[in-house]
Amino acid sequence: MIGRLKKSNKSSVPNLVIAQRVVDKMATAAKHFLQDETGEAMVGLIVQGTHTGVDTLYVLDTIAPDETAVVREWATFQQGDEHQDDLIYWLQENWHVQRQKKRDSQGKPVLAKWDVPLRYLGDWHKQPGFMVQPSGGDLMTARGWIDDKDNGMDFLLAPIVTLGHPATAASETGGNFITVSQGDDTAMRVDFWYIDRHSRDFHPIIPSVYPDDQLPTVSAYPWHLVNEARFKAESELLEKDGLFTSLILWDTGNAPPLDVCFLTARVGADKVLLLVTPYNYPTKAPHARVAPFKGIKPDEDIYKVFGDLWKQSQPVKDPPDWTWSEGRHLIDYIFALEESLGIKHTPPPSADGATSEQSVEAEPTPEKKS
Repeated sequence: MIGRLKKSNKSSVPNLVIAQRVVDKMATAAKHFLQDETGEAMVGLIVQGTHTGVDTLYVLDTIAPDETAVVREWATFQQGDEHQDDLIYWLQENWHVQRQKKRDSQGKPVLAKWDVPLRYLGDWHKQPGFMVQPSGGDLMTARGWIDDKDNGMDFLLAPIVTLGHPATAASETGGNFITVSQGDDTAMRVDFWYIDRHSRDFHPIIPSVYPDDQLPTVSAYPWHLVNEARFKAESELLEKDGLFTSLILWDTGNAPPLDVCFLTARVGADKVLLLVTPYNYPTKAPHARVAPFKGIKPDEDIYKVFGDLWKQSQPVKDPPDWTWSEGRHLIDYIFALEESLGIKHTPPPSADGATSEQSVEAEPTPEKKS
């Protein structure tokens, strides 16, 4: 979550552009938690001003925290968790590939002006009543965040959402706020605030809402972060069978986004299976590649290992009697492939429940490149 902003001497506050989908997601989340505070992390681009000297922030997406890790009360909201970090990492990795291919997640050309890193920009949160300005607690939190060098941020964008405004407010225009009808006799209001290390105080920042088709799109979220129950079930089945498993995000050469790949290996086997699941698995079936296997050293970079195996691998045809359905799991696919390819299977358990060969602990969590 690194973000640095270059500002001219003319202005300490940058320009701000918000994608319509971000406003829509704000409205949905705020309406879902009517009585409590809520909020989400925002990601986007920092584009340097070439003519005016004033940079522009483009907010492309807003990411909710893990529901199980959030504390929501009437006047309190605490967020920021591994789930958000994993989603931001996923979006950043995909954006990096999109920049290389000069195509966004929908295949549209990425203009030269968008050829900048995707970054964390800040958080929006809902406040009770008509508290349209940041609180003293918000200021202390923001200062602490930008003062912490480990965060790598010298600024934060901090929109505030409030509900219950008169429906007539939906037609109002303001310097640093927008209003959105809630479909009844009320409107949502979003006030946009900005703080940086130089000013150390919140300043209003004027937003412009752009139609989605005028801005690049980020990748769809991957199944292992969206359907965590399914991912947990898949991981437990793989681990229970004694497989070494490592999750890798990889550009397999197909259309974006990246594929969620699994390096799976058995003790004593001379072949390794590389499973490829699309972002919308299990709706879309997995496929596999096979490569020769000579083991993995504890200190090896798993991404380098996977890359080397990928270069040596060959695509595997599904067994003739194999048919994919969402009710099946990756372990079922592995069993079918192992039988078809003659790969040694896990030995049956002994009387005390242990296998006759040493198993390798599974590693179901995503690997991140350093």
